[in-house]
Amino acid sequence: MTTTKAARELAETYFTAWEAGDFDTLRGLLAEDVDFVGALGTASGVEEALAGLKGLGQVLEKIDVQVRVAEGDEVITWFDLHTKVAAATPTVNWMHVDGGKITRIRVTFDPRALLAGFEKQG
Repeated sequence: MTTTKAARELAETYFTAWEAGDFDTLRGLLAEDVDFVGALGTASGVEEALAGLKGLGQVLEKIDVQVRVAEGDEVITWFDLHTKVAAATPTVNWMHVDGGKITRIRVTFDPRALLAGFEKQG
C-alpha cells in the first residue's frame, strides 16, 4: 500500500510534468500496464496513455488545480483544464497508485466544448 503522502506527491508530479510537456517524467510515473478511462477515450498500457496525454497536450495551456484529496493509494484532483480550443473545462481525475507508480486513471468532464473546439481547428 502506498502512503497518502507518496500518492499525493506522485499526483502533483504527474500534473506538473503534463503541464510542462515533460513526457519523460510522465513515463517514469506510469506503470507499464496503466489503465486509463476518460471522456475522450481509453488507453491500455504506458504507450497508449502517453499518446493520449501528448495528444491533449498539443492544445493544453494550463492546469489550474482547485483541490487535491488523497487517501492511502487513491488521489482525486479537481482542476480547470485550460486549452487553446475551449474555455476552461472543470475536470476531475482519480488515480490509483501501487508500488510507486500510477496504475489506474479515471477522468471525467463535459467534453462538448473541447470537441467543438477540435472541430473548428479542422
